Amino acid sequence: MNQDTNTAIYTISVAADILGISIHTLRMYEREGLILSYRKKSNQRLYSQKDLERIVCIQKTINEDKINIEGIRRVLALLPCWAIIKCSKKDRENCEFYSSHTKPCWMINHTNNICKDRNCRDCDVYQSFGSCDSIKNKLKDLLT
Repeated sequence: MNQDTNTAIYTISVAADILGISIHTLRMYEREGLILSYRKKSNQRLYSQKDLERIVCIQKTINEDKINIEGIRRVLALLPCWAIIKCSKKDRENCEFYSSHTKPCWMINHTNNICKDRNCRDCDVYQSFGSCDSIKNKLKDLLT
């Protein structure tokens, strides 16, 4: 059976074991806006293979590149979501994220724009951040 890499199948304890990190670390990454776990109706967190790749990238960035969580969050805040999902000028004017630079768009409460009814976890903006190469590749695509 070939699973979609976006299908959330790993519980938080299994994800932590696979990654060799603590459950506390996974919760912290979520609290800090670096990842969005899938939540079951029971509020149990689940992670996909793509989430695990994203977490490996975060760990590499922290441990090898020596960029802290705030630095990672600021880089993610620079993703031009309006270009990725092709927002209108009106939507950009009504979007708190468009003029912000401190947290990723998925950490913003979207109330009066195109994103108000979207699930951020499924959005192209969040999904464009998977492996460490994916952000740069997404920006290259936007510029060509």
